[in-house]
Amino acid sequence: MKNGNNIILVIGAGVAGLSAASALRRAGHAVQLVEAASRVGGRAHTTQIGAFGFDHGASWLHDADRNPLTAFAGPDQLIDTDRLRTRRVLVQGRLATPAELAQRQRAIARFEALASAPQPDAPLARVIDPLRDDPWTASIEAWEACQIAAADPADFSVHDWHLNALDGRNLAVRGGIGRFVAERLAPMAGPAICNTQVSAIDWRGPITAETNRGTITARAAIITCSTAALSRIRFTPALPAAHQAALDGLPMGLLTKVALRARGPARLGLKPEESVTARIAPGEHYMSLLAWPGGADHCVAFIGGPPAWALSRAGAAATIDAVRLRLRDWFGHEADICLGDAVVTGWADDPWHGGAYAYARPGHAAARAALGVPFAQGRLIIAGEATATDGLAGTVAGAWNEGQRAASLLGADS
Repeated sequence: MKNGNNIILVIGAGVAGLSAASALRRAGHAVQLVEAASRVGGRAHTTQIGAFGFDHGASWLHDADRNPLTAFAGPDQLIDTDRLRTRRVLVQGRLATPAELAQRQRAIARFEALASAPQPDAPLARVIDPLRDDPWTASIEAWEACQIAAADPADFSVHDWHLNALDGRNLAVRGGIGRFVAERLAPMAGPAICNTQVSAIDWRGPITAETNRGTITARAAIITCSTAALSRIRFTPALPAAHQAALDGLPMGLLTKVALRARGPARLGLKPEESVTARIAPGEHYMSLLAWPGGADHCVAFIGGPPAWALSRAGAAATIDAVRLRLRDWFGHEADICLGDAVVTGWADDPWHGGAYAYARPGHAAARAALGVPFAQGRLIIAGEATATDGLAGTVAGAWNEGQRAASLLGADS
């Protein structure tokens, strides 16, 4: 491994780390890029289910018209899933009526108006308490907090929800976002040393990082690991108080996906890219289903927030059983006939990530900016989706932008 006063150490080869390393190397800096896991890409990770890719983490390029990563994909790589998407909303196992759908739209408008209104920061669940009499509120709350933000609505900053409410088109990448990151973005960043876990950082003089492969010395470092992984690094001196408070205010949320492969040509009457959701009662677990994404031969169920954490503790088999039970409620015995082998994402138990992406606790909406402030006389910078303040927190675009920001602070623009 490289060592020396001219080296910039980049910790984590997820999208933020790849972004920072590519910008620094392009500007002529010597870079040491290390990654705790056995692969690059971080929470952008694609595996194969038959002939099709399955994204365990990031699945879309959100807000595509201002997403910097769309420029790296060829036009034939991108799928405008919003244009293809159809939606099926169920109420007690049947299709919602036009009147119920209209009621749902009114409930969404009331929710957005209440949660977006100027107010002190508070838990999202508390802010929308006036809507508890609406039969759609539990479903909308679960969608916005648990599914979109991977957050516990009772422990989720309403300001953070408002600041990161994504808008614009969502594009999928043929073959998967993880594969795109590994094949397109990783070569731009240069070599990464994987299986290298940083356990301690001393910033009293030159930056020294203790790893399972030995000590790395550098003039500066950019730390791009998840907030869960960051909390396990021992700093000497300790993290500045403002950074520690910000870190405490940005826990990792969880979004679990379960991919179920078709047993044969039957498709449950669902079109490719069709989304299925159902109205739930308060306290009921929420789940959504995306059918045959990109024409694949599998469906993907999404469960987020507290229900995802509870199922992760019960194990993969229990998670699959819960999904199958909900699918039987929706489609009857056809769900068992049509859908076979299942793959479950494991971000909760992943030792290098500890969740899907970070959300801000009530009163901590400013924590993203605070965590990203350079310290150690500007020689240490934390960057990643958790520090994004451009409305793209929790996304690969936010991670990429944060890597660019951190690199520029260390002279990547020179």
